[in-house]
Amino acid sequence: MTSTPDNPLQNAQRQFDIAADLLDLDSGLRSILRSPQRQLAVNFPVRMDDGHIEVFSGFRVQHNITRGPAKGGIRYHPDVTLEEVRALAMWMTWKCATVNIPFGGAKGGVIVDPKQLSRGELERLSRRYATEIAIIIGPEKDIPAPDIGTTPEVMAWIMDTYSMHRGHTVPAVVTGKPINIGGSEGRAEATASGLVYTLREASEAIDLNITESRVVIQGFGNAGANIARMLDDLGATVIAASDSSGGVYNPQGLSIETLLAHKARTGQLSDFVEADRVTQEELLELDCDILVPAALENQITGRNASRIKARIVGEAANGPTTPDADAIMFDRGIFVIPDVLAGAGGVTVSYFEWVQSLQEFFWTEREVNAQLERVIVNAFHEVLQQSQERKVNMRTAAYIQAVDRVSRATLTRGIYP
Repeated sequence: MTSTPDNPLQNAQRQFDIAADLLDLDSGLRSILRSPQRQLAVNFPVRMDDGHIEVFSGFRVQHNITRGPAKGGIRYHPDVTLEEVRALAMWMTWKCATVNIPFGGAKGGVIVDPKQLSRGELERLSRRYATEIAIIIGPEKDIPAPDIGTTPEVMAWIMDTYSMHRGHTVPAVVTGKPINIGGSEGRAEATASGLVYTLREASEAIDLNITESRVVIQGFGNAGANIARMLDDLGATVIAASDSSGGVYNPQGLSIETLLAHKARTGQLSDFVEADRVTQEELLELDCDILVPAALENQITGRNASRIKARIVGEAANGPTTPDADAIMFDRGIFVIPDVLAGAGGVTVSYFEWVQSLQEFFWTEREVNAQLERVIVNAFHEVLQQSQERKVNMRTAAYIQAVDRVSRATLTRGIYP
């Protein structure tokens, strides 16, 4: 199957096909796992602050629920499409299976720029969207979480809206919510923590001293900013970072504390005076040891993969690398830690939060982090072993592991009726 760099669903299906071929997967199973099980498209009105009504469009897609309830974030972004949400849901299935937590994959999205809404408009939009998708979400069916453009506060509104419809509080309907209404310690840092654990293990595998490494981070939201802070604490040197406003670069290293303060004060990185400006494209091709794509999908493609200079690429974003780019970087000896593994810290701690919310029994941050490290490190070495034995890249190895687990679960359950 051919794919285009800008079509995330085709890329997701191509990645699946590569693993399915190596597993010699039955054609019937391929058909089941290659397409989403359920998808909902909604158009809903929101009253804006000036009194006029605006209609927004959104989606919720459940790719697979064979191994447990569907799990996946909700994205608020002006470029959201159904094709993108379908791809993201599929990636969530493999992400959950790669780290072996009992969830299937889902994703949601609303076509909106949340930065253009007031807080009141954002709340009304979130509550109305929650009402529209309430027919398919629930703590035993589909558990949303934050993604690009959404926050713990948005999750609180969704949880409250769902609970009002049920007539009682249902904290386990979402994860990534504030701690004072049932959120988990360690959830806000979980994606970054999981990525740093995989970077540490990968560095050991290729004999790279992570404490002396030079790091480039594309994307400076919650995940990217926390990754920068954690790697800085380890002794690594972050030489470049970017957000939607552009990138900044200092070959001697950025002061992360100063950069974070600047971002908090101004809302953007691009006018940071202690560094040179670079474009997103230039940033990806900087000479570094570790490159962390933590923004959107389709950032490393067949067009620029030959110019990537990092020794390790750790994917915090979903789908930042296309299949063509994977092949090029594997041939060049670049160690890519795929999103379904490197970015699985968030969904792993979301699983812990879900368990805690169901039981109303909460863990300390130390307990959460210890369990997260155990899950991520075990998964990394399982995938690494698969990669070495089959002589394939880490993404294909992770997909082999994940697709095998989901297909075996499907066969064990059988086809109803």
